[in-house]
Amino acid sequence: MDEKILWQLEFNKIKEQLQEQTETSLGKELAIKLKPSTDLEEVTTWHEETDEAAQVLRLKGNVPLGGITDIRPHLKRASIGGTLSASECLDVASTIYGGNQLKKFIEDLEDEEIKIPILEGLTDQIETLKNLEQSIKSCIDDYGQVMDGASSKLRTIRSQIRSYESRIRDQLDSYTKSKSNMLSDAIITIRNERYVLPVKAEYRSNFGGIVHDQSASGQTLFIEPQSVVEVNNKLQEARVEEQHEIDRILLSLSTLISEDSGFLRQNIDALQQVDFMFAKGKLARTMKAAKPTMNQEGIIKMRQARHPLIPEDEVVSNDFEMGEDYTAIVITGPNTGGKTVTLKLVGLCTLMAQSGLQVPALDGCQMAVFDHVFADIGDEQSIEQSLSTFSSHMTNIVDILERVNHNTLVLFDELGAGTDPQEGAGLAMSILDFVVSKYARVIATTHYPELKAYGYNREEVTNASVEFDVNTLKPTYRLLLGVPGRSNAFEISKRLGLKDEIISQAQSMISDDSRSVENMIASLEESRKRAEADYDEAAKRLEEAEELYRTLKSEYHDYLNKKDQYVEKAKEKAAKIVNNAEEEAESVLNDLKQMRHQAEIKEHHFIDAKKKLTDQKESLKSTNKGHKQSKSVKEDQNLLPGDEVHVTSFNQNGHIVKQVNKKEYEVQLGIMKMKVSKDQLQFIKRPQKVETKPLATVKGSGYHVKPELDLRGQRYEDALYQLEKYVDDAVLAGHHQVSIIHGKGTGALMKGVQQFAKNHRSIKEYKFGHANEGGHGVTIFKLK
Repeated sequence: MDEKILWQLEFNKIKEQLQEQTETSLGKELAIKLKPSTDLEEVTTWHEETDEAAQVLRLKGNVPLGGITDIRPHLKRASIGGTLSASECLDVASTIYGGNQLKKFIEDLEDEEIKIPILEGLTDQIETLKNLEQSIKSCIDDYGQVMDGASSKLRTIRSQIRSYESRIRDQLDSYTKSKSNMLSDAIITIRNERYVLPVKAEYRSNFGGIVHDQSASGQTLFIEPQSVVEVNNKLQEARVEEQHEIDRILLSLSTLISEDSGFLRQNIDALQQVDFMFAKGKLARTMKAAKPTMNQEGIIKMRQARHPLIPEDEVVSNDFEMGEDYTAIVITGPNTGGKTVTLKLVGLCTLMAQSGLQVPALDGCQMAVFDHVFADIGDEQSIEQSLSTFSSHMTNIVDILERVNHNTLVLFDELGAGTDPQEGAGLAMSILDFVVSKYARVIATTHYPELKAYGYNREEVTNASVEFDVNTLKPTYRLLLGVPGRSNAFEISKRLGLKDEIISQAQSMISDDSRSVENMIASLEESRKRAEADYDEAAKRLEEAEELYRTLKSEYHDYLNKKDQYVEKAKEKAAKIVNNAEEEAESVLNDLKQMRHQAEIKEHHFIDAKKKLTDQKESLKSTNKGHKQSKSVKEDQNLLPGDEVHVTSFNQNGHIVKQVNKKEYEVQLGIMKMKVSKDQLQFIKRPQKVETKPLATVKGSGYHVKPELDLRGQRYEDALYQLEKYVDDAVLAGHHQVSIIHGKGTGALMKGVQQFAKNHRSIKEYKFGHANEGGHGVTIFKLK
């Protein structure tokens, strides 16, 4: 496709919308490169990709693509022996993690038997590389810093650094207390990476040491006292040693990354394609678009098609078709009526379809794959080339006519305009005849009344128009296929107040042929409106009838299914009752036989035997009664953990532990836990709610609450709710400091905890715990 055509039909704006739907720079790269294809097989594959992504989005709402970055430059540098920075190594680990999350997401969809072969094939290419991810994350924290635990040597060096810093600060603190009058400010600061004091210039000799800097006024000197020079030197040496060890660790990680660079590039290629697929799916969802059936026969059929660049609250949807009964459409009608919009709609939707993008129309649309799409749209007058509007258009048309063939879509806007009307109309008809003779698909807009009759004289051509409401004097932007446009000049003039005698005189000047044609068009428009109203009414009735049929059919099937289930369960229950009764009766008979051999049968023996039979009878009654009173779980009824239920397949009562999926629950039966289908459960009762105990309890005159709270493994909202209650209890208990254990994980909970601390009135300050307190997995609150 020519770049000029893509620009004329504003395909670049569609690509911009597509880029906004991508989650990564990788997907955006493919969106920028997107171009229409002329290969039917390739276009069909692209649409299958888009449809799979749209299907997943409909079912799941979104797809996990977080943490994935373009690490290809990192891999290239690592492959040639370069050392990656800590943040670059972390990007690699984050991308591995993001790929694994996506892989698991797709595998879960496979378990749900959702047909997504393309996505499955792409995620099968993703290597998990767990060892590499773990190696990086064991050395680098979530903020891109090399951790103390990256090596035992680094841990020792950093311990020394903290010791030196502590000694220096203690020494300098003594100066700030004992010689504060000699200091411009009683603080410790840093110059040239060394700890110094801001000393007033006149007291320089009282400190000795090294001057590292001075203030702009010269009144303050930043001095490193002699007493800390040696320790500062040791601190600098330790920092140099620390950097060497960090470089060694990063080089080691870079080597590991280089060894797996082939797998990582393979992962990146798959993730790029997946992100691009879902960007196309998201764009389709945003546009409420549908998957078109592609063909190479030049057939275009769209119902309720909408121009994708016009806002939803302004756009008018239209039906459009061509390629079967006719190959050319001539659209007539007034200016600003929507002729050019219709032209661009068909052209842009064609380019979108040939790029694997769904089109904004109802389901069941058909689009063609063309070798070329040509357009002559808008005013292309060129001052630099000294060409008039007509000359400019004709130059473009000449180029089109030289390249047109049977598999071409041609769009002419105001064909033949810019010259004498009679000559322009003749040229327009001649040009259309030539394009039609090449079996191309062509859509042309025009003002010339001569072209209204053009469509009636040629089988391959049909007329169309954009509707105009003479009552409101505004276009409706509705496309009317098969009906040429009316001039409406007399009706408009009359409504605007032109005198009747002037209008009558004007009408008398119009030939009988022209008047007949206008009357015929008016009759066609009226007939079309009546037919459309009847069609809409019939479609509405048909939809209601189909909905009623579907409802009745569903209810009938449910009835048949439940009927069979109830009969089967009743048979099983009856068989068990009969077996129990037979066993009990046999036992009673055995007892009677034994007593018959005795000389005397005591009265209480008969009473006991009678009681057994009575008990068996009551058991039967209670069983039937319980069976009638127990309620089967409805399809739309959700059971909650703790609910007491009867498991029909085991004829035992138990309680719900958790819901596994929409159709299964985990049920506790005695000491066993097992998965049970929802249709085998009968609801008995739900236990009463028990008030949640507070985190702090009152004993005597004060609150007693633990000095730490563990939030790991909890949902984000639940964790913050519990945190808020805990802090209130801790304040009432009189704690001055508490520890909040949130773990590292993705960092979301940690950020939530620290954001909470930042805004809470009772928290004076907060910080991460020391290494022996949990490091970045723990936040310490100091309470007011």
